[in-house]
Amino acid sequence: MGNLLVPFKKFLSNKNTITILGVLIGLVVLYLGYSWRVTQSIQPTSVPFCNTTLIGRTKITADDIGYAELPKDTVSSMTNIVTQPNDIIGKVVSYDAKIAKNSFFYNELLMDEEDIPNSIFSNIQDGYTVYALEVNNTKAMGNSIMPDQMIDLYLESEAEEDDSKLIYGRFIASIQVLAVRDSKGNNVFADKDNPTEAKYLLFAVPEEIFLLLKKAEKLGINIEPIGRNTSYTANPKATRLTSDELRAHIINQTHILANECTDLTIC
Repeated sequence: MGNLLVPFKKFLSNKNTITILGVLIGLVVLYLGYSWRVTQSIQPTSVPFCNTTLIGRTKITADDIGYAELPKDTVSSMTNIVTQPNDIIGKVVSYDAKIAKNSFFYNELLMDEEDIPNSIFSNIQDGYTVYALEVNNTKAMGNSIMPDQMIDLYLESEAEEDDSKLIYGRFIASIQVLAVRDSKGNNVFADKDNPTEAKYLLFAVPEEIFLLLKKAEKLGINIEPIGRNTSYTANPKATRLTSDELRAHIINQTHILANECTDLTIC
């Protein structure tokens, strides 16, 4: 028996043999490792997707979710994607966002229901009042006036002493659009791919400006919103009256109430 092992011992004692065996073992290990990694990377994983179009403020249910099988590596490379249905069901689509049919769910598009503001009035500054300016598609510049945009308001009227003369000029500068609503009071841009037609632009203004705008409206004075460039919105200034003459034009046609208080922080 011992003699039978001699050739085998000589074979193992050969340096070339050991090198070849080492290389072969290394190749086997590399192959097995590579095969394991490939198997893991292409192993399918179930990913939830939206099986219908969801607009802003919509609460997501299980019926809104379908599932797609994707390679694990593909899913890992998709940033901010939500992969667990429990992290989706019961959430609400973010305000002014939209999740298209057959698209995936992303963290930035989802909010907890309690974090959705119930009203645009929630964060209005003390002493300010909401004014709704009625517009049409032309005045709203074909829906090009958007929420959070800073715009100006111009007035158009006739001179009191000479009805043939036109009065037209900027009345309020740097006023922020809180919301754009349609005739039903809904957000015009809830579905950004299919916006409805604007009916009202909503602003928050000090009481004095609110009263002037309401008086101008009731006098039949035309109030015209004028959009500005992106820099105007990016570098906002305080909302302010820009023409004492236009202010006087309104005041001269209205009765001033005795002891009228226009500072809502003290009255």
